[in-house]
Amino acid sequence: MGEQLDRNGLEVLTEDECWRFLEASHIGRLAVSIAEQPEIFPVNYVVQDRSIVILTAEGTKFAGAVLGLSVAFEIDAADPLFHTGWSVVVRGRAVEVETTDELMEVEALPLRPWGRWDKRRYVRIVPEVVSGRRIVQPGDAGAIASH
Repeated sequence: MGEQLDRNGLEVLTEDECWRFLEASHIGRLAVSIAEQPEIFPVNYVVQDRSIVILTAEGTKFAGAVLGLSVAFEIDAADPLFHTGWSVVVRGRAVEVETTDELMEVEALPLRPWGRWDKRRYVRIVPEVVSGRRIVQPGDAGAIASH
């Protein structure tokens, strides 16, 4: 576990800890800017080579991700009973997966649409900053180690 605390007393997660949380989860939120307004979309995802891969359809989410300057991606968990939780944020740029070799790689990943939608566009979030925080109570360090 990270040992550093931020100015609010939250435990600062190391980048490796952040990636462990990212690899253990598969539902997150993608934040993009559309017409200079923030939009947030729930997405399912997988981690591949320390990048985030999502499958989507053409539309607002896809356009906002790949046409914008940057994106943010977030996952978290909370235990309201014990007042513990964690959050991981990835900031970077999103690029469409287009080359044949890359498409073959991502199509082999365990990433499928949850609904009946026709999703055929893969987007890779290339991280520039990965950060995370954890709330722990004294004596309960790491109470929410995973989901």
